[in-house]
Amino acid sequence: MATPSPDPGPAATGGPPPSRPGGPGPAGGAVTRRRELGQASARSLLLTVLGEFVLPADEPVWTRALLETMGALGIEAKSARQALARTAAEGLLVSDRDGRRVRWSLTTAGRRLLSEGAARIYGFGATATGWDGRWLVLLASVPESRRQLRHRLRTRLAWAGLGSPAPGVWVSPDPAKEEQVAQVLDELGLRGMSSSFVGRYGAIGRPADVVAQAWDLDRVELAYQEFLDCFTPAAGAPAPGAGVGTGVLARQVRLVHAWRRFPFLDPELPAELLPDRWAGARAADLFGTLHDRWDAPARAAWAELAGTP
Repeated sequence: MATPSPDPGPAATGGPPPSRPGGPGPAGGAVTRRRELGQASARSLLLTVLGEFVLPADEPVWTRALLETMGALGIEAKSARQALARTAAEGLLVSDRDGRRVRWSLTTAGRRLLSEGAARIYGFGATATGWDGRWLVLLASVPESRRQLRHRLRTRLAWAGLGSPAPGVWVSPDPAKEEQVAQVLDELGLRGMSSSFVGRYGAIGRPADVVAQAWDLDRVELAYQEFLDCFTPAAGAPAPGAGVGTGVLARQVRLVHAWRRFPFLDPELPAELLPDRWAGARAADLFGTLHDRWDAPARAAWAELAGTP
């Protein structure tokens, strides 16, 4: 299963493309933006398909299988081919020919990206309990003049689950993340300009206030509720049987695709710091239930589709 890379661009996350100074006016700009968003969505869905089915099979896959799967997801063949070309250009896929037919294989970089994403996704969702009350505090500031570096630091630390209650200050109730944070700082060349502390909250203020300043949990809970509203009706439906074709395949991809953003969105705070009746716990249960129910028939449908040139 694919997730956004730790330093994702707009296309990888499905977010809006950057503005283009000197581009078309309002009408043309709207059309361009819709087209670019559509391309981003196609590539993002393709990564989910690759991570969910191509990575575990560890075998080349024919273009036809990918196009049919993307078609079942509402992606036109032209957009799907563009997504394939773009993903290959980024070094995640490589193609080879058998006559007029083309098949695709994951590169080493592609397998690494998708494997890391799968580990993050499937290890995500269980609310931590038994928190010992300790915090990791990081002081890491980047000058305003180095905006790109600031963005990369912010993105990487947010991906690691840290929040920022004040400029240059990052916190996490999981001190074990210090090693991961240190690696981020090393990769960005910021280790020598940063400091970290581990300890318990003092007598001044409340942990709940730090949580409110560092993370927008209302936004996270709203996203979880949208997931529940979208997929809860499927929980009461009978499990799909044999011969369901690309229908269950598309449902599984949509489920994983909808869920894959939460490891980036949700900092996975311990239960002691979460609101009562946290929607994330219910959403995680629903994801696990539906994924288990659809997994076998979806993989059977993929095996049948992938085995046909």
